[in-house]
Amino acid sequence: MKTNLIYYVGLILVAVIWGANFGISRWAMDVFSAEIFVFIRFGLAIPLLFLLLKLLEGSVKVELRDLVKLAVIGFFGVAVLELLVMYSIKYTTLANASLLNVAPWPIFVALFAPLFTKEVLTRKVVVGGALALLGVALIILGGKDSLDLSSQYMIGNFLALAVSLIGALFNLACMPLMKKYSPIRVTTWYIFFGTLTLFPFTLGGWSEVNWSGLTLPVWGAIAFNVLLCTVFAFIVWNFSMNRVGATKSNFFRYVVPAAAAVTGALFFGESIMLTQIIGAFIIMSGLTWIGLERKQNEPIAGSKVKKVI
Repeated sequence: MKTNLIYYVGLILVAVIWGANFGISRWAMDVFSAEIFVFIRFGLAIPLLFLLLKLLEGSVKVELRDLVKLAVIGFFGVAVLELLVMYSIKYTTLANASLLNVAPWPIFVALFAPLFTKEVLTRKVVVGGALALLGVALIILGGKDSLDLSSQYMIGNFLALAVSLIGALFNLACMPLMKKYSPIRVTTWYIFFGTLTLFPFTLGGWSEVNWSGLTLPVWGAIAFNVLLCTVFAFIVWNFSMNRVGATKSNFFRYVVPAAAAVTGALFFGESIMLTQIIGAFIIMSGLTWIGLERKQNEPIAGSKVKKVI
């Protein structure tokens, strides 16, 4: 863990930023529709990403055949994924959406990782991931709401589950490209294509924007989303995921609900239950256990011993 400590810290920091954004974005959502706000977030990030890429690497080019791959990844990983998140929240309860959007994601990554990478699922990752998953359940279901699997929320629940599946495949599809290009180059191009394909979903909504409602908190929410949630977070996440491995990295998404609960308490007066505090400690225990894994750990039954990045 010593050599990878900075990458684990990066994963936790990004998860905290994404979790805090659940609360911070509320200020902007009073002015913009969800589709337009997401488009603004990624659209304003594009020139910054290309400028940063040019300054750091001297060029922004990728091969034509890889542009096609990046376009597909951007469409599903940005446009489709963001829309699914919004509609899953619309058609089911917040507790259902939060749990199904987050909890299965790392599990799907672990299941499909062999199709994209040479990573091995080890016992330590399984145990640590199970602990973290338990902590997530305690945080989400330990609040005021509880899981509701009634038929009226079936569509929303399936959409929320689709978020985890598509998100997992999106992360894994980036891994082969990041063996050829830097994480910042891959990030820049798939965000570019994802934003382009997201634009048609904003048509008809711009006239309803209350431009006079752009108060200081709204501008702050926009800046937070562009600079931290997108430019900083996506680059750091992909650099860290490329170094640590997709399977181990994605279990750090379980920090997101804990950060969201803290943000709700700090900015919106929401209460934090004892169960949620216990859940946060369990999450960190599970992630610490994953991070302490050494390269020669024994894999689960049926697998040969291989290095785990």
